[in-house]
Amino acid sequence: LPASEYGDVIHQLEHRISRLEGVLRLSKMITESGGKIFASNGKSADFDATVEKCKEAGGSIATPRNPGENDAILYFVKYFNTYAYLGIKQSLIPGIFQQQDGAQLSYTNWYSNEPSGKGEE
Repeated sequence: LPASEYGDVIHQLEHRISRLEGVLRLSKMITESGGKIFASNGKSADFDATVEKCKEAGGSIATPRNPGENDAILYFVKYFNTYAYLGIKQSLIPGIFQQQDGAQLSYTNWYSNEPSGKGEE
């Protein structure tokens, strides 16, 4: 394509993406925080299936790194009235949690006396 047409193609793509994001927002399937898009299909699944679906979509299971991202995940929890899996696991030291890749958590927002491993952290 000639350089003059790249701008038109980019504008058309931006417009299409914006429309698609709008439809997904109306369907309560996506929300955004800090430039990251958080998505859910609203279906129940076990942890491994959730991780796999996230990979299939080109993303990863959500791991909140700040209050805004935590609120984005909470949006789905409230809308679908369910719990959400997070990309957090217990380390080799009981009661100490880390990201799925083993990195130390830089943000937590546990309820008092949590995490207890009983599903209401």
